[in-house]
Amino acid sequence: MYDVIIIGGGPAGMAVALNTLRNGRTCLLLEKENFGGQMATSPKLENIPGIKAISGIEYSDQMFEQITDMGAEFELEEVQSITKVEEKFIVTTNYNTYEAWTIVLANGCHHRKMNLPNEDKLVGHGVSYCAVCDGAFYKGQVTNIIGDANTALQYALLLSNYCPQVNLWALFDHLFGDQILIQRIMENEKINVRFNVSLQEFVGDEELKALRFFDKSNSQEFTVETNNVFVAIGQIPCNEPFKDLVELDDKGFVITNDNMETSCPGVYAVGDTRKKDIRQVVTALGDASIASVYINRYLQSLNRNN
Repeated sequence: MYDVIIIGGGPAGMAVALNTLRNGRTCLLLEKENFGGQMATSPKLENIPGIKAISGIEYSDQMFEQITDMGAEFELEEVQSITKVEEKFIVTTNYNTYEAWTIVLANGCHHRKMNLPNEDKLVGHGVSYCAVCDGAFYKGQVTNIIGDANTALQYALLLSNYCPQVNLWALFDHLFGDQILIQRIMENEKINVRFNVSLQEFVGDEELKALRFFDKSNSQEFTVETNNVFVAIGQIPCNEPFKDLVELDDKGFVITNDNMETSCPGVYAVGDTRKKDIRQVVTALGDASIASVYINRYLQSLNRNN
């Protein structure tokens, strides 16, 4: 029986674990894939106060080492359901069943797909969602990115370090990322931004051969021959297992108040999984700090005193 079970091992989940342990509480961290979440795929983090620049994987490793040194328990398991029985919660994974007094949903999001024919078949065969993971395969080649916000811009800057040309294909007539990233994109001679285009088709059977676009400015279609494309068009939440436990918005994000409390007493949500306007590492850490305070107060209300 744990004081807290945390679902998700990204920055928000690990920060909750850190503060939970500092409050003298017991916690279990459940992660289905890899610790660090999407942060681990970021080539460079530059907006964390006190840290000039650090890679996502390095920062993730430091956080994980910190919480495990403090005694955090963790398992690589996928949560399938959570039910509340009186004041306690029963968490069922693909391997085990656990019990806790409180739950923290920190399960983040996953990459949004284009939902075009051939997309799933060509993943790993020219179609990728992570330039950090797969960009090095195309060193010295012209590369392509679909997207117009921060992730797409970061990918473009990363690829420009070892690719002679990076084509950034944007759906609208402007970019939506942080101003400093937009400025770097526009000043980078290796990055070619094409606005008002929508991808219509991944061309290829076994391997990606080309991309077919529609140009909204002249209503013309055109095809670009290539063996690669990185899709960076946003994320969608992974909250299907929790739809009967907490209230979700129409996009599937968990609705919380300012205290990170959900519609179910004893369940909190932090980071990218909850409904919010800004999704960054620093805001995830802030969510975690706030949630930890109210988790401790909730446990005290249950007479779960240290």
